[in-house]
Amino acid sequence: MLKEKIAIIGLGYVGMPLAAAFSEHFEVIGYDLNQSRIDELKNGFDKTLELSPKQMQNALKQGIKFTDDIYDLKECTFFIISVPTPIDKNKRPDLSCLQSASLSVAKVLKKGDIVVFESTVYPGVSEEFCAPLLQSCGLKFGIDFEIGYSPERINPGDKEHTVSKIKKIVSASSKDALERVSKVYAQIIKAGIYEASSIKVAEAAKVIENTQRDINIAFINELLMIFDKMEINTQEVLKAASTKWNFLNFTPGLVGGHCIGVDPYYLTHKAAEIGHHAELILASRRINDNMGIYHANVVIKKMIKHNLKIKGAKVLILGLTFKENCPDIRNTRVIDLYNELRDFGCELSVNDPLANADEVKKFYNINFQNEKICEQRLKDYDCVILAVAHDEFKKLDFSGVLTHFIKYLE
Repeated sequence: MLKEKIAIIGLGYVGMPLAAAFSEHFEVIGYDLNQSRIDELKNGFDKTLELSPKQMQNALKQGIKFTDDIYDLKECTFFIISVPTPIDKNKRPDLSCLQSASLSVAKVLKKGDIVVFESTVYPGVSEEFCAPLLQSCGLKFGIDFEIGYSPERINPGDKEHTVSKIKKIVSASSKDALERVSKVYAQIIKAGIYEASSIKVAEAAKVIENTQRDINIAFINELLMIFDKMEINTQEVLKAASTKWNFLNFTPGLVGGHCIGVDPYYLTHKAAEIGHHAELILASRRINDNMGIYHANVVIKKMIKHNLKIKGAKVLILGLTFKENCPDIRNTRVIDLYNELRDFGCELSVNDPLANADEVKKFYNINFQNEKICEQRLKDYDCVILAVAHDEFKKLDFSGVLTHFIKYLE
């Protein structure tokens, strides 16, 4: 057994599954600034639903510890930072969480320690931004301590592609550090380890994964707009096209969350910094960012065709989270749909059994229900919009109800 004591900084969708997996092989301490998050984890509950109560209990039995006191990590030797890297209101990279986490780790950093970053960033951030912050403790990067970068690839809500089943890219600031990082992650990753040639290569690989997906979805969303004007069913078109072996299966929809709707802006920011205007990436972002407004206008036209009065029309939106079967409401683009319909004067209700009511109230302050919806209640509304295809919604019978499907039901 490798003699590392591991600290996980940031216990969200990425950090908590990592902490649980490492606890089966190492002594692990999970650190988070949020006291309520620490309390719920100590009680064996993960509100992100990435870990079941059984998995949480197993991690606690393995001896995992949770704290909001950075000095509880002073005996740790291997630090993994997995904090959010969002964008600001002007769609520029916001590295404040990463900055805060790096400065916190610097307080307990010792000679011989290694710090591995998992957060999505543009190439150069780990070595040029984070490493100098770690040096605030007085130690020298590359002499007294090393860093690594191993991008997270968690797909929130996905119970098939869990952390141990996704191939792990690892990189580090020296050959010895790379060997150390690889050996540690190899203890939990069954899918295998890929050693990138440099930290910047690993950073770039991660940021293009989500950018590529964003571009592909934007293409399908644009096709939807074209085929809507031609009165052709886009779902039927995609089914037909997918019979060819090399057709990429993407579906239209709202693109939000803390990855696909954010990461491309990190790449375009760096591109602009070095004098390149990333036209295709930014065009794709514009298409995807405006799909909520597009669907709202489609709904309005549909109601007009059915002789419904728009002002005061009762509209139910099913789903608020940024993706199906996931409780995360961060950067959900359903809110764009909501705001546009509200501006038209519709009387709106939102139902999502997975979203946390307190968080919805705090971030969006909208008319929200999270109890299970029954089919009979659907007929109380002039129009029902399926915005997020939670499994629970797939069981509903929408017959006899004016509906608009943003996400297809398979």
